[in-house]
Amino acid sequence: MESPQQSCVKPDVSLEIMKAGSVLRKAKSRMWRGHRHYKLQDDCKTIAYKSSWAMNSYSTFSVGDVEAVREGHESDVFLSVADEYPPERCFTLVFRGRRGNLDLVAESAEEAQAWIRGMQTLIENLQSMGESEKLDQWISDLFLKADRNKDGRISFKEVRRLLKLMNMDMNEDHASSLFRMADKSQTGFLGSEEFVHFYKMLTQRKEVVELFQEYSSDGQTLSHCDLEEFLREEQLEGDRSQEHALELIQRYEPSDTAKANHTMSIDGFLMYLTSADGSIFNSEDQRLYQDMTQPLKHYFISSSHNTYLLEDQLKGRSSVEGYIQALKRGCRCLEIDCWDGSSGEPVVYHGHTFTSKILFKDVINTVAKYAFKTSEYPVILSIENRCSVEQQKVMAQLLKDILGDMLLRTTIDGKVPSVLPSPEELKGKILVKGKKIGGLESLDADNPVSGEVSDEDDSSELRRDSLTTESLPSDSKKSKQSLTKELSDLVIYCKNEHFNNFEHARIHGKPYDISSFSESKARKIIKEAAADFAQHNARQITRVYPSGLRTDSSNFCPQDMWNVGCQMVALNFQTAGLEMDLNDGLFSQNNRCGYVLKPEILRNSEQQFNPDKPQDRKDYCPLILTIQVISGQQLPKVNNKVGSIVDPFVRVEIYGLPADQATQETSYIENNGLNPCWNETLEFAVHTPELALIRFVVEDYDMATKNDFIGQYTVPFSCIQSGYRHIHLLSKDGTSLRPSSLFVNINITEAS
Repeated sequence: MESPQQSCVKPDVSLEIMKAGSVLRKAKSRMWRGHRHYKLQDDCKTIAYKSSWAMNSYSTFSVGDVEAVREGHESDVFLSVADEYPPERCFTLVFRGRRGNLDLVAESAEEAQAWIRGMQTLIENLQSMGESEKLDQWISDLFLKADRNKDGRISFKEVRRLLKLMNMDMNEDHASSLFRMADKSQTGFLGSEEFVHFYKMLTQRKEVVELFQEYSSDGQTLSHCDLEEFLREEQLEGDRSQEHALELIQRYEPSDTAKANHTMSIDGFLMYLTSADGSIFNSEDQRLYQDMTQPLKHYFISSSHNTYLLEDQLKGRSSVEGYIQALKRGCRCLEIDCWDGSSGEPVVYHGHTFTSKILFKDVINTVAKYAFKTSEYPVILSIENRCSVEQQKVMAQLLKDILGDMLLRTTIDGKVPSVLPSPEELKGKILVKGKKIGGLESLDADNPVSGEVSDEDDSSELRRDSLTTESLPSDSKKSKQSLTKELSDLVIYCKNEHFNNFEHARIHGKPYDISSFSESKARKIIKEAAADFAQHNARQITRVYPSGLRTDSSNFCPQDMWNVGCQMVALNFQTAGLEMDLNDGLFSQNNRCGYVLKPEILRNSEQQFNPDKPQDRKDYCPLILTIQVISGQQLPKVNNKVGSIVDPFVRVEIYGLPADQATQETSYIENNGLNPCWNETLEFAVHTPELALIRFVVEDYDMATKNDFIGQYTVPFSCIQSGYRHIHLLSKDGTSLRPSSLFVNINITEAS
């Protein structure tokens, strides 16, 4: 392991400038300007900063918390004060999760470039680290935390304090024994290398050692044949086991001698088990593995509701950042609520509320820049249009001018479609979803038509049903407005169409018609006619959006809607929690491209599928999922109080058809977040596996109050790998908690 005192990055001019420190202006608004001193710490992993009026009190943040650096006016703040600061002096640090951005202004363009290049170097260095390097880095961080007086060594007293930080309450005699064994120099202190030895003894994985020895012929290594047998018997890899065993030895075995002998040591075995190859998520399903040539109606499409909002629906901030973050997460259907703005400029905000406003042109510029950075498959702009005729024309022109060739303006082959095109055919295209004058059959319509030009009306639902919104601003315009030809002509394959009933839609519906339902209306239909709803969604696209009463930007459970094949289930992406975990889980497959092919049972419009009676399927084949929850590793603390250590337990939740919904949990382990061992087995019957999601949740047990969330991981049932697997936990925001993980053994069999 590299010495903890050494820098983790090669010498670099930009980094030296950052280490020397800079006075940077933190930009928050036109009215607020604050100077702060920022500098990179010698560890090259921490940025320290303090206000100009502060004495020597520095605050810090980790370089690892920064996801990206943007140059110039690439944020709401800089867009709002663009005339005050030259773009060459401006840059934005974008943090992971839902933490706000940091907008900074340097004294010169050269200084800004030094920070931009330096941060990019540090971020790239972290991203290029292998699993072994990340673990070394983590151990190095632990040593630096423990070495409070910075003398390059730690005492037993410092080790005891470190154990509390590491979430473990260890018997003092045992800890002292390990300390003495690691203290090779017999000085009563541990140097950096001795600390690595201490750490390895402390975190020795007995359960992995036992598994290793069970398959090892000599008790010391796994021969090629030993590893092949493990892959065949436990990991159920079948005929590919022999070839894969050799690949794994070359990939994960740290010893060159062992590699040459085609053997694997315990270190290599552990490295394999904690790698992507040993993950519960089948890496083959993380690539683009699905057929992308089916009509759009046959896909679940990652969709966002009121994408512009970063907070609540009443007073929250509107921001282009909402669009950037949604697109980075693979979202393919964005919502834009458009209203008349001053000076003839359309604005985007949640109408009839106190949410802030942003310019429509800024939203479209943002979409143009970020639409295809994460996925090359089509982006759909769901336009909620409340603008006057004059500003609708402005909207249409902005869409054409800014998006250019990316904007789909005609059908692919110039003909009226009998079926929707596929994501593959629409690669790199941006589609407008909205009301349309006539249909694609009447593209020569000239005159504006009056009618309801918006597809959803959250605010009217909120006004009708909520007693807490009496003071909301009203809008003098009537809900029925004229739709201009200019905007109508941009709606090609995604025409908003009012839903009457299933029979009417079956007889009169066009393949490009899209109906929108509030969650309450969708639930009512599911309760009364789930099979008909599923059949309807095999023919046309349906969008479901949250109730207007969810003023806190909370979400509904999307699984209920996916069960009947609803393609666009729009969620408030800004709100973390179970619902977004499920959404991220479903769309984590297929290269996170934002499109997931629906199961065959939901694509066949001729064969009726009843979600309430899965056993009526011709190919009904329920499965038994058995999960042995073995252990946990390096779980994070949830309480920063000194001496506070978690009492973790694991809950496994199944989401899918009503018959598959289930929850089971382990017992809790007292005072051990470092290496808790459960060795408990949970069993589930899964009737429709192709629609099921499995969510693993770790919580801190509390007898008196609500349990605290520690981490979670959600995976589609169809993407699970059998055998001994690690589950790498995610935070509430969906960001990685590495090296926190669970170790499980998965077995899937047919129900008898």
